[in-house]
Amino acid sequence: MDLTRYREIIPEWERFLEAAARPEPTVFRVRTGRISETELKERLHQQGFELRPLDGLPTFFQVERGPFPVTLTFEHWHGLIYVQQASTGVAAPALGARPGERVLDLCSAPGGKTTHLAEMMDDRGCLVACEIDERRIRGLLGNVYRLGHPNILVIAGDGRYLPDGALFDRVLVDAPCSGEGTLRRRAGAPPNQSNSFLRYVTATQRALLERAVRLTRPGGTILYVTCTFAPEENEAVVSAVLSDPSVDLEPLDLPIPHAPGLTSFGEDRFDPRLSGAARIYPHHLDSGGLFLAKLKRSEGPAGSDEWSRVPAAFPGGGASDEEADELVDRGLQVLHERYGVDTALHPEWDWTIRGGRAWLHTVGEWPVGSWEEGAWRAVSVGQRALEFDTKGRPRPTNDFLRMVAADITRGVADLSRSELDSLLRRDRVATDIELRGPTALRYDGDVIGRGAVTGAGLVSEIPKARAADLKRVLETRAG
Repeated sequence: MDLTRYREIIPEWERFLEAAARPEPTVFRVRTGRISETELKERLHQQGFELRPLDGLPTFFQVERGPFPVTLTFEHWHGLIYVQQASTGVAAPALGARPGERVLDLCSAPGGKTTHLAEMMDDRGCLVACEIDERRIRGLLGNVYRLGHPNILVIAGDGRYLPDGALFDRVLVDAPCSGEGTLRRRAGAPPNQSNSFLRYVTATQRALLERAVRLTRPGGTILYVTCTFAPEENEAVVSAVLSDPSVDLEPLDLPIPHAPGLTSFGEDRFDPRLSGAARIYPHHLDSGGLFLAKLKRSEGPAGSDEWSRVPAAFPGGGASDEEADELVDRGLQVLHERYGVDTALHPEWDWTIRGGRAWLHTVGEWPVGSWEEGAWRAVSVGQRALEFDTKGRPRPTNDFLRMVAADITRGVADLSRSELDSLLRRDRVATDIELRGPTALRYDGDVIGRGAVTGAGLVSEIPKARAADLKRVLETRAG
């Protein structure tokens, strides 16, 4: 699509073009639930990184310079940072999710906005992350597990057809779009989309936004977001939905530079309330493009709203609640006896058994029990915490050990660099730990995953792909 059609609506046109042609700087968000900003900055500074905090975006930093990509740091591998485009960091604060609320992300992969919302919720409440693409779901799960968020319920399905039966306090519609706002990845050239795609995507956007309205409780909030400049995908879609008298537009007051939404484009006229929407252009944040419109569901009839506690045994998982409770109790006993983890210090934790695993979550209530059957399925709830072998013996997962590292007081193998290198090559190393079985692996003060003590020594049980990534990180750091 020809960008010159936007010349009359984009302020500071020459600055826009200049910014669009430059490579986009690297920006990341600190996973503050696991590390403080101060400690994270110090760790990266010691490695030679120079960082700049971004005004108006708390916990976001721009990498001014560094000895290697920040994605090759241990901090990234460990889930202490999430590399995220600066403009997208506006969305979660604009939606305003709070701890304990019921929040829905209708198009969640790869998880940047989803995990940002979870962090704003202090990992408390139910955050439903819906995604239609099975391949993208794998990336979403990887980010949820790596960052260690226990309040995310991942659902596979088409957000346009998510079931009735439960209402949410806040809904994010990060809609699929033509992606013009990502033009900096192509040296300023927007993607070349066909007319048929544009017809399809605008219909999809409107259907998603209409579904979001239906799934929001009276008084609740909806945030519509795209990464494109096209008014056909932005103001036109929202204007059509604003014809519903149960919806109003709430003007956005963003703490970063931006332009107002459009009330007209060429011969098209939009709802005048759309001047309260926001357009972020590349020169505003030295980032990508973004459109945001915040809607309020007015008071009025809204249908059923059925939520229930997450059961001890996941529905359809083949275990009874009694069997599930027994497995969890056995797992918690091992956590305490072997690792010294006192789960009583975490009263917000809850558990459900599914597929031979115990999942730790802080979801509290969920909508799954009230949803009619359809083209959707629950993929995960919270964090995979405990696995049970063929003899029913519980073993903490790698992700869970990293998540509870501060609570582990025993059952840890402290590794030298040479020992860690050997383990990552799948070699055995000598150990003075006498108790055989699973153990936590710790390197340079950080628990990195699970190992096992056998008669022949200590072995790593970190998955091969994760181990290969860590090996690259260590080699980069050494270089």
